[in-house]
Amino acid sequence: MLTMKQKQAVSRQVALRYKKAGKKEKGIILSEFTRTTGYNRSYAARVLRQKAKVKIVRQIKTRGFNVVVFEDGRRKKSKQKRIKAKKYDQKVSSVLKKIWVICDCICSKRLGPFLPTVILVLERFGEIKVDEKTKKKLLKISPATIDRLLKNTKKSYQFKKGFSTTKPGTLLKNKIKIRTFSDWDDLRPGFFEIDLVAHCGEVNAGEYIFSLNFTDVYSGWVEPEAVMGKSQYRVFNRLKKVEQNLAFPILGIDSDNDSPFINAHLFKYCEINKITFTRCRANRKNDQCHVEQKNYSVIRRAIGYNRYDSEEELKIIRELYQNLRLYVNFFQPVMKLKEKTRNGAKVTKKYDKAKTPYQRLLESKSLNQKVKDKLKAQYVKLNPAWLKRNLERLQNKLLKYSALKEKLRRTKIQEKQLKN
Repeated sequence: MLTMKQKQAVSRQVALRYKKAGKKEKGIILSEFTRTTGYNRSYAARVLRQKAKVKIVRQIKTRGFNVVVFEDGRRKKSKQKRIKAKKYDQKVSSVLKKIWVICDCICSKRLGPFLPTVILVLERFGEIKVDEKTKKKLLKISPATIDRLLKNTKKSYQFKKGFSTTKPGTLLKNKIKIRTFSDWDDLRPGFFEIDLVAHCGEVNAGEYIFSLNFTDVYSGWVEPEAVMGKSQYRVFNRLKKVEQNLAFPILGIDSDNDSPFINAHLFKYCEINKITFTRCRANRKNDQCHVEQKNYSVIRRAIGYNRYDSEEELKIIRELYQNLRLYVNFFQPVMKLKEKTRNGAKVTKKYDKAKTPYQRLLESKSLNQKVKDKLKAQYVKLNPAWLKRNLERLQNKLLKYSALKEKLRRTKIQEKQLKN
């Protein structure tokens, strides 16, 4: 019997003949090799194929070509792959990432058209420093390229559904007209959809905080307000607070069939102030698609799905909403649906260019110049990066308070169990 070293030496010698041989000759060589080494025929063939691989001695790079020199003296020539220079370098990527985070991680279709505006604002407040070359690249960047550059960043910024607490209102709803999602043909600001968002966590019992969400159908302008419980009186008072914050008048209100809205307080108020009051159909969320979308993209993204039921939390949320309304309305661009066509089972949607609610209000012909000047004066003073930092500070404060409250609740339960 041959030793392992002897078998390896025989394999190297036979492999060179095996590689150059024809099909019939390979069969004869393989039979001889198996008798000599005692290998299984299939294993022997694999050994010879592997040993027949000639090692690369060196690689030569010439103009436009790569030349590989093998152990047996053969040469293999191949074209060099042209490496395209990156147009969007690390400078562009780092500035884009910072702007994306400041803009609350919005999608590329919304961020792309907004970049020229937000770069000017952030430069004015000294939040970013961009050289002219990088700025030109950022102004030309496409949504697809934004997605590609932010691909790895998005993985580290990955976001449960809440309860529906809507209960039917009184018989007064028969006096309030129904308005569906397809009836919104008012091409002017002032017509609002309103809704309540419950912050009850996983327990829909007791008194807890609600968010009153006001959304303008024309511009997407959002006015969030926090209220403890959903009594008609408290909700009505916060509604009047929203009206004070608005730079333009309320022309119409569209609510769901919940009792905090379908009541005599709001009905009389709308009659006296000549505000059009309508309601959606029962159990048809799509009739209030504008406000329902903002319930998630604004309210839920800002304060999540935890339970908030204390006065301290109410104060924090109200302060947070004062910053949030400015941040969303002045620095969060949104796209509006222009056209929807159905071809069989396929639905094609076309959207307009992404704009902030503030930009849409300035374009409106129905608002007078005094209102527009007031909005412009407010816009000049606002720093989106500062607003974003302040929002994060208040969000962390709210989470810490909620965690402390939950810890105290569990301690009390444990004390009760020990007493029993």
